[in-house]
Amino acid sequence: MYEKIKFEAQKNSATLVVVSKTRSVEEIMKIYDRGHRDFGENRVQELMDKKNELPQDIKWHLIGHLQTNKVKYIAPFIELIHSIDRKKLWKELHKEALKADRTIDGLLQIKIAEEDSKYGFSQEDVIRLLDQSAVSTYDKVNIRGLMGMATFTDDTSQIQREFDELAKLFNQLKSAYFSEKDDFDTLSMGMSGDYNIALERGSTMLRVGSAIFEEG
Repeated sequence: MYEKIKFEAQKNSATLVVVSKTRSVEEIMKIYDRGHRDFGENRVQELMDKKNELPQDIKWHLIGHLQTNKVKYIAPFIELIHSIDRKKLWKELHKEALKADRTIDGLLQIKIAEEDSKYGFSQEDVIRLLDQSAVSTYDKVNIRGLMGMATFTDDTSQIQREFDELAKLFNQLKSAYFSEKDDFDTLSMGMSGDYNIALERGSTMLRVGSAIFEEG
């Protein structure tokens, strides 16, 4: 299944992030040994434990809800933070990036799903922050694009609408706030159950775990 999903991602010029949360070092190494380097974790402690045991050339992505008091642990090395979902976190990332003397790449998480359990900025809130010059204020965080999670449902048309909504916002923000920024290029959407729909709707980065690990 890994090769199939990897092929679909490459065919659509998308990056595949293999979601390794709850997976053992041995399971991750099986994917690593096939040449894969981009892995995603939800929790900082689990990420740190695995980072210490696994090869150092792995590119770690933080894809889950991030507490501000955990930022300091990952700031020195994290490849990409997919889940910048509030101003307080954006500000903390900037502070810890300064301490680490590096720029941290990140994505603004937008709430497109109906579930209350999903995190993310509303479209109105993210536009308000951008209007307030958040990008230049917190300039040690390099905003690369957007991330969103669709509603967990069997209704394909609803998932399509939600991904279309995120893609439309991505294009609007690109035009209005990031037109001079060539690396505002990442639309992270699509997981195990809906990655094909996400690719059809313009995803440039997939976050897939169970479809890879549970089906071989």
